[in-house]
Amino acid sequence: MALSHDPLWPRAGSWPLESHHSALTLLGVPAHLTSLSPTGAHTTPAAIREALQRYSPALVTDVLADLGSLLVSDAGDITDPDSSEGEARTRARVAELAARTDLLVALGGDNSVTYATAQGSGAEALITLDAHHDLRDGVSNGSPVQRLVEAGLVGTQIVQIGIADFANSVAYAQRARDYGITVIGVDEVRRRGVDDVIAEARDIVGSARTHLDVDVDVCDRSVAPGCPASMPGGLAAWELRALVRGLSAHPTVVSADITEVDATADAPDGRTVRLAALCVLEMLAGVALR
Repeated sequence: MALSHDPLWPRAGSWPLESHHSALTLLGVPAHLTSLSPTGAHTTPAAIREALQRYSPALVTDVLADLGSLLVSDAGDITDPDSSEGEARTRARVAELAARTDLLVALGGDNSVTYATAQGSGAEALITLDAHHDLRDGVSNGSPVQRLVEAGLVGTQIVQIGIADFANSVAYAQRARDYGITVIGVDEVRRRGVDDVIAEARDIVGSARTHLDVDVDVCDRSVAPGCPASMPGGLAAWELRALVRGLSAHPTVVSADITEVDATADAPDGRTVRLAALCVLEMLAGVALR
């Protein structure tokens, strides 16, 4: 169904590829072949782009701000990112784009994209919004944090928010502790509140160049049925959006990803893809608040 047109209600999305500096740049990284569970996540970058057009780039509650006045670029997709060669292409493209944007946002694809994206942006710290530690061995969507640590990322510069019981093993939880990773479980987020958690994460990463990994399966399954590993009891949609905006407002967050959404497995109303699209806009709002 065609969307309505109103010159006084501009829509987000349909952003051009620009060669000069942008506030935010999108890059599709449709990885899916190493996923531990069957997924159609490679279809999701296109689905998020389409869903963005359902929303306006406007803030109207605490402040009035037209985020459409900020330059946003869309750099297209990485071709065949699921290989060492594909990861090398991703790293090179991210490095090129990160040099001329305030925030580079990779649209996954599965969580394996975090590895090459964080490396490409030169990240020295990592914040994950994820139900899982992603500290498995090997190469998969369950191993990006482990691979980054093996490549030299210091564990004390990693913050994991939303980690859930019954979604991890004791062995990998102990590995996180051994590395010195700060782990803030989903129940702790609720006890402490979003603002307090954001403040701690920003304090830990300090002035280090930081990558923000947004694995949408951190959310409750009712709002993220299109995430194969989402569970009942995860974060509410508003909690995810508030965390994404508050963390993106930190000026040292130079890159981010939105992952683990399978557009082919979403609910008929497209709620998971729409939440992912709103995370893009929350990232843009964060940049505007810097």
